[in-house]
Amino acid sequence: MMIPRCMSTQHPDNVNPPFFASSPLLSGEDEIKEAYYVFSHLGCDEQMWDCEGKEVDNYVVKKLLANYKSFFQENILGKDYRLTLRVPNPTVEREEAKILLETLESIPRSYDTATLFYDMEVAPVFEVILPMTSSSASLNRIYNYYKKFVVEKQNFSLGDVTIKEWIGEFKPQSINVIPLFEDYNGMLSASTITREYLDGKDIHHQRVFLARSDPAMNYGMISAVILNKIALQDFEELEKETGIRIYPIIGMGSAPFRGNLKPSNVNNVMKEYPSTYTFTLQSSFKYDHPPREVIKAVDRLKSKKPNKAQEIDVEVALEVMEKYCREYRRQVLKLTDIINRIAKYVPKRRKRKLHIGLFGYSRSIGKVSLPRAITFTAALYSIGVPPEILGFNALSDKEIEHLHEIYINLERDMLDALRYLNPHSPYLEDELYWKIKEHFPDIEYDRKHKKLVDDINKSLSLGQIRVIQTRILEAASLRRFLG
Repeated sequence: MMIPRCMSTQHPDNVNPPFFASSPLLSGEDEIKEAYYVFSHLGCDEQMWDCEGKEVDNYVVKKLLANYKSFFQENILGKDYRLTLRVPNPTVEREEAKILLETLESIPRSYDTATLFYDMEVAPVFEVILPMTSSSASLNRIYNYYKKFVVEKQNFSLGDVTIKEWIGEFKPQSINVIPLFEDYNGMLSASTITREYLDGKDIHHQRVFLARSDPAMNYGMISAVILNKIALQDFEELEKETGIRIYPIIGMGSAPFRGNLKPSNVNNVMKEYPSTYTFTLQSSFKYDHPPREVIKAVDRLKSKKPNKAQEIDVEVALEVMEKYCREYRRQVLKLTDIINRIAKYVPKRRKRKLHIGLFGYSRSIGKVSLPRAITFTAALYSIGVPPEILGFNALSDKEIEHLHEIYINLERDMLDALRYLNPHSPYLEDELYWKIKEHFPDIEYDRKHKKLVDDINKSLSLGQIRVIQTRILEAASLRRFLG
């Protein structure tokens, strides 16, 4: 079975709308075009379809096969290319819980559509991604609900006929559930949760998904790297113990804070996470760079075979992380007001309801509401304080030296971000700035970006909304990512 290497996603971190979009805000029909475009032109072998936070289009398979008949006659959806649904997590997203059931019910209908189209039995959709996974029970609920209430209801009698005789068979008979781990506890328990889920099932391989953006926002960029590496190391051990092949996915954006996965940096990202099988290509990767560069980068990601996971000293890494994370959170808490203020002016790139994330602090401080990771990142870049630098001053020289062994591209990622640091930003703490200067003396500031940030900060004090919105977009264009 083909396991995808490049998963296109709908994360709205792009500055420029794609050429096929009817407006800067991609909507349902544009996202149908997008799925075809990434398959046929960019070479991605998977499209993640987000079924949370927007009006759900349960007819995506039908529309793809009907609108792009010649392409999909030669390329089988479900075999040559994958469409993978990201569903709401009822444990966390109560207001979207029933969308999960609607989505699961659509899978057999898509099967019928594809089978009719190809004149043979084909399952175009057979995997779903569960965000914010925190237990094996949440995975089993979806796995069992599909089998018992979507498929097995076909044997229920209506008196004179069964549902199967009346409506037809319900296929596929089972689906795979991909856990998406996004928080501290989930990522440190990822292999344990996955092992529990696999227990007793006839499963020969399992895909697992590790977040990179939300852990960075919640615990800082360095923490996000450490958590991912611990999880990848644990998954490799799980594979050895069970004999079940584990295929890790990492969700990364173009900003260094969110992974630094952009066409010019794919080789470094593969070195950083050598055991990762599937990489996510978010909107900025696809639309803020020349198509030739994107296609070349996709080919590179698909051609490079995964290697063994990097071995790290977990105990030492977590000690460094705990100290760093505490300072990172203190600094974010101090910047909360300005982040939320700027966030209102960051342009939207997808027509959907964005969830508001809760940024958790210790109970003595309480909880603070902040925008989602892309807008959070864009807001901090717009005031001249790249989020990559926050918390760095908490680390000793010895800890930074050890960190270089764990985080291979630390210097490269930091220097990529530091181009957009504004030393004169009123929101930059002196201690942090001098610690950064000490360890990264060769910063090459982007002067155009600095001037735009100066304009944003000045316009904030004057209440010049239109200037702020324009400058935020201009600055993002220079960086080639929104946030």
